[in-house]
Amino acid sequence: MSQTLTISDTLYTRLEQAARERGLATIEQLLETWQTLDAERQRRHLIVQQIDQIRERMLTTYGEMPDSVELLREDRFRV
Repeated sequence: MSQTLTISDTLYTRLEQAARERGLATIEQLLETWQTLDAERQRRHLIVQQIDQIRERMLTTYGEMPDSVELLREDRFRV
């Protein structure tokens, strides 16, 4: 099934140009690409929120944890 959408000639031209710049043959492909990228952005945003929640829970449970960079550096130099 297909739908018709009325947009200005100016916007249509800009969308065509954007599609061409990305190596796409049609505006439909451009819109599909943008939709996929937006879904991926939303998924990543949700993951970052979940990571932040885990960090908050860890901070509440264990308190501030010291940075381990110095300990790692010491281990590397111990041969």
